[in-house]
Amino acid sequence: MCICVDLQTRHINSCWFGVGTYGQPRKKKESGNGTYIQGFSVVQKTQLEISSKDLTLFCTMICSLKQSPAITSGCDVFLRPTTRPAVQGSLHFPSLPLKNFQRSVLSVQKPLHVSSLESFGSLKARTSLIKCQAYEADQSEPIELPKVDARTEAAKKLKIGVYFAMWWALNVVFNIYNKKVLNAYPFPWLTSTLSLACGSLIMLVSWASRIAEAPKTDMDFWKALFPVAVAHTIGHVAATVSMSKVAVSFTHIIKSGEPAFSVLVSRFLLGESFPTSVYLSLLPIIGGCGLAALTELNFNMIGFMGAMISNLAFVFRNIFSKKGMKGKSVSGMNYYACLSIMSLVILTPFAIAVEGPKMWAAGFETAMAQIGPNLIWWMAAQSVFYHLYNQVSYMSLDEISPLTFSIGNTMKRISVIVSSIIIFHTPVQPVNALGAAIAIFGTFLYSQVSPFSL
Repeated sequence: MCICVDLQTRHINSCWFGVGTYGQPRKKKESGNGTYIQGFSVVQKTQLEISSKDLTLFCTMICSLKQSPAITSGCDVFLRPTTRPAVQGSLHFPSLPLKNFQRSVLSVQKPLHVSSLESFGSLKARTSLIKCQAYEADQSEPIELPKVDARTEAAKKLKIGVYFAMWWALNVVFNIYNKKVLNAYPFPWLTSTLSLACGSLIMLVSWASRIAEAPKTDMDFWKALFPVAVAHTIGHVAATVSMSKVAVSFTHIIKSGEPAFSVLVSRFLLGESFPTSVYLSLLPIIGGCGLAALTELNFNMIGFMGAMISNLAFVFRNIFSKKGMKGKSVSGMNYYACLSIMSLVILTPFAIAVEGPKMWAAGFETAMAQIGPNLIWWMAAQSVFYHLYNQVSYMSLDEISPLTFSIGNTMKRISVIVSSIIIFHTPVQPVNALGAAIAIFGTFLYSQVSPFSL
């Protein structure tokens, strides 16, 4: 096929050639269906009239094509001016003249190869070869956003629900077995160490067996994790000491006052300011915790101070985690695993110095004589469930917002307090229950207005 572009009259002349029968030369002959020239026959010829705009687009497309090093078979395009010397065997198709047209000059020394001519068929309809679908601000159709699959959304909600259920259930089970162990074997430093050791062992085995993908960490990661691990260790030991001296419900009532410590530390040590609604939400928290402490039947100062120190330590843990762990691409599960390993390294020498192997051995013999083999099961259970409930809580942070997590944490404390009162038959006065309810309600209000939850 040959395409001839008349730059003066803006006509495109195209003709299809076919080889003559048996390759015999044919004389030039005009007929109704075609023109025969030498050894080729023109089986079809067409003429398209285009506008200046379409011609410019056509020439731009042709000039932007890669020039072939030699004449190739297929469809070749030749751009040439109207006035040209007559060449024997060439075709001249009539064209309609067009007035007031400025002559364009375009020189192409080598024939350009076009893969097909199908895209040029739209020139007859005078339509653009490129369809622009940009929308204008004043006149446009609404842009349809991709629809969220209902099944995907439902699966995500189900996954979050499973996380919350596992988080609460594992936490309740841990607190029950932890209190049983501490009642029979009152060594909170060793109990805290066993909890961290069990979790570290579980994750090391998971990484070695490729059940879980090992995190890619460097020295900077461990340096940033160190202050977080120190605060985590202090908070964990202080909470265990508290539960060894007072009821589980009382420890968690006091620990519900953690938001008050978070605001006070951020305000006076970090210089951050908060809206009035945040400060007002602290009033029921502080008042409820105070009322519960004053009316606690089995009040113990060591247990009370342990819960308070745990609150303060976990506040600093969160602050160090936010400041030091920014930009560290580690999943929640692996992050807590690394935190457990470093906390274990920090805690072990202190546990040996405070309690020591001699005290542990003597206490273990006494506990085994009173409880029997169940003590070993209780110690193993509290260690495993401690790691699992913390691991699930960190994994849930990858799926939910901090606000949702804060609300879930509040509901977790309610479930722990209620279940521990029922299982251990903890005597509760109405005023004590009212104080606990006020403190929990204040924690919920704080989660709604605090900028930390957004």
